[in-house]
Amino acid sequence: MRRGFPIALVGLMAACGGPERTVRIMTVDPGHFHAGLVHREAYADVDPVVHVYAPEGPDLDRHVAMIEAFNTRVDEPTSWDLVLHTGPDFLERMIAEHPGNVMVTAGNNARKIEYVRRAVGAGVHVLADKPMIIRPGDFDVLRSTLEAADDARVLVYDIMTERHEATSILQAALSRDPDVFGVLVPGTPDEPAITKESVHYLSKIVAGSPLVRPAWFLDTDQQGEGIVDVSTHLVDLILWQLFPESPIRYDDPADAVEVLDARTWDTELTPAQFEAITQTTAYPGFLTPRVMADSILHVAANGSFDFTVRGVVARVSVRWGIENPGGGDTHFSRIRGSRADLVIRQDSARGYVPGLFVEPAEGEEAGVETALEEAVQRLSPDWPGLSVRRSWSGLEVVVPPELREGHEAHFSRVTRLFLDYLREGRLPEWERANLLTKYRITTRASELAHAGAGSPM
Repeated sequence: MRRGFPIALVGLMAACGGPERTVRIMTVDPGHFHAGLVHREAYADVDPVVHVYAPEGPDLDRHVAMIEAFNTRVDEPTSWDLVLHTGPDFLERMIAEHPGNVMVTAGNNARKIEYVRRAVGAGVHVLADKPMIIRPGDFDVLRSTLEAADDARVLVYDIMTERHEATSILQAALSRDPDVFGVLVPGTPDEPAITKESVHYLSKIVAGSPLVRPAWFLDTDQQGEGIVDVSTHLVDLILWQLFPESPIRYDDPADAVEVLDARTWDTELTPAQFEAITQTTAYPGFLTPRVMADSILHVAANGSFDFTVRGVVARVSVRWGIENPGGGDTHFSRIRGSRADLVIRQDSARGYVPGLFVEPAEGEEAGVETALEEAVQRLSPDWPGLSVRRSWSGLEVVVPPELREGHEAHFSRVTRLFLDYLREGRLPEWERANLLTKYRITTRASELAHAGAGSPM
């Protein structure tokens, strides 16, 4: 780790130190641990020198410690070399100096769209943690920023890790097998065609150590309510699974994107829980409006909404708990087909390991089981060891442990995909369109949750 020095010297060192790498990363305001997980692995065409622009404080300290842990681990250590540029003017300095050509940002979500907009204006590519925006009023800013990026041939991409979870990939693959799944049931608000539920926990282990949340993480004005935060992943999965590589445009009547209803509710923390999670002994001033007379902190971390796209009804639900004594975050997903439902369960009964289940419709049991065995055989070249067994709810697709990756490893996969897009010089049309539609859905849900009614886009 080094403190910042004149950028001209950085350029001289690069010129004298061998072949220049294609990608040079600048990390801006790494307040969330996701910024560190981008560096969990090394990448062949990425310069190991990373310039970090951030205010001094515990957020930066935790980021530096995580990178150091990656550099000093026993198995496959990395060799990242951080150059720190600190101070309250960190963003202005990054824009003026920009020693890199890619900005990575994961932290305070209230400022994130400003970071993205300014980076695009400086001709810098962006890899941003979700969510890019948390306020409905910022949607137009995101739209104009993406248009400016198109004009400047700059890529803007957000970190969608959940596409790389094995059960989500297999669920999507089986939903396209008519012998197993049949056809998608369009669904109704009472019985949606697809349901995604995610339960996250404020206290968890990351990179082998207990996670310390910054106090601002519990301020929805800075982090965002659950309905615009974690739900970003769930909406992304729905578009990605149901309409693979198909552009969905929120303003195209043919795509019929509409949020039907939405609501939010609170997670409550005691002072002791707040201190354990943040290592902060007292509520900071920005949280006091959310502290009730009994000293309980109320955080609008939870949300649920229904929406339609191309005639399909989808439901998204996000909840935040304090601590899961048996494991980490959990996920539930159901896609309803005419022959069978495809269900992902990640709960205590499974030891919090995601499992994929195929639940045949009445009278379809024998045919679906035979079709599933055949489908698994076809998938075997890419998924060696995949198998089928009967379960209490129907059939389970058994994924061998060696084919499973943890959530942390998915950040490297997203980064590699982003690097592939950089080499191609553009995002696929569907990625670009669906990114904007995803945020239109989440911010519209936020509007409706506070207005108490649904309406078209």
